[in-house]
Amino acid sequence: AELSRRGIARNQMSIQAFGESRPLVPTADGVREPQNRRVEIVLR
Repeated sequence: AELSRRGIARNQMSIQAFGESRPLVPTADGVREPQNRRVEIVLR
């Protein structure tokens, strides 16, 4: 919402959720690492 308020068209944005499929750091099953709870913004 903030990006669209700042003039970025919604059709230029996409949202993808990866959950446990792309962790930043490896973890044991059932362990949640703060580094894996993140938002990444990629500009192209």
